[in-house]
Amino acid sequence: MIKKASLGLLVLALSTSCVSKKIYNDLETKYSDLKKENRSIADENSELKKDKNQLELDRDKLTKDLAATKDELAKQKADLAAEQKKYKVLQESYNALEKNSNDALEKNMAKNRELLAQLEAKAKALADEQARLDKTANRLKELEDMIAAKEEAMRNLKETLSKALNGFEGKGLTVEQKNGKVYVSMENKLLFNSGSWAVGAEGRKAVVELGKVLGDNPDLSVLIEGHTDDDPYGGSGPIANNWDLSTKRATAIVAILSENGKINKQKLTAAGRGEFSPLASNATPEGKAKNRRIEIILTPRLDEIADMLNSIN
Repeated sequence: MIKKASLGLLVLALSTSCVSKKIYNDLETKYSDLKKENRSIADENSELKKDKNQLELDRDKLTKDLAATKDELAKQKADLAAEQKKYKVLQESYNALEKNSNDALEKNMAKNRELLAQLEAKAKALADEQARLDKTANRLKELEDMIAAKEEAMRNLKETLSKALNGFEGKGLTVEQKNGKVYVSMENKLLFNSGSWAVGAEGRKAVVELGKVLGDNPDLSVLIEGHTDDDPYGGSGPIANNWDLSTKRATAIVAILSENGKINKQKLTAAGRGEFSPLASNATPEGKAKNRRIEIILTPRLDEIADMLNSIN
């Protein structure tokens, strides 16, 4: 990122200085190539956003499938209880008939013995089904415990982050938990000057403290999103628009986090959202300030939950 900014500044400087036409043309070509690369990165970020949305859809589907499985389990248990009740009534009837020595009842007793044998076979089948249902119930309990543990872990993570970043809350930084994820939002007044993607000293301290917590939680997926207000970008240099600016700002945060050797770099994703995901109306200065931000979204691993649900189905 720094190389790109440096090359952009060099091109701007050389374009206003006395240099040979060949050097100027070479630099202008490199600058054009870098812009193409930047657009390619924006496309990749868009694909990552689609993957993120798909993951959330998959999680919602898993939750619905879990609910459906629990409903089916309850219905089968009710059916089993009804059959067991019928079996008990017939067993009692048979016992009563056995005590009666009346010849007229012998035929009925024979029929009842046949029926009893059928019911015993059915009872065995129901017992086998009960064993299967009990096993499924145990797996469901394990799944519920796993989901609860994930929720508890994210609550603890939120508390840990709040304590670690306490000194920055009130300076445009907030931490909240929702939808099974933890969101850390930093307004640009804490991180960047207007039109810049260079992180200031105070903002760097906040990102470094965040990185310490992430280093202790290497399984988290970390999405860093850059956001702007709807004012058009008015600067010069290698920035085309707000989308470019938001992407560079997100990447700048990734660069600082990457300095922490404990953080799993494969779990880091930078994305630029430009002005297209505002938190507030851009009609007021206060709303614009809220919209100019970096959002860091922390997501726990969900693959083991999906594996568990598949084993139940």
